[in-house]
Amino acid sequence: MGIEIGGILGLLILIANVWAIVNVFQSKASTGSKVFWIVFILVLPVIGLIVWFFAGPRG
Repeated sequence: MGIEIGGILGLLILIANVWAIVNVFQSKASTGSKVFWIVFILVLPVIGLIVWFFAGPRG
């Protein structure tokens, strides 16, 4: 039971991170800012996603 839940949770986090990275690419932020956010999301997947959601570059 635990493996299935962990796998589904991991898949949801992966999908959310890909969605966040796509949104960072589409934002009008500077290139340096985009690189920072993408690296931050990749290095710290859960925390990076949460911080990006509240403080990341907007559309």
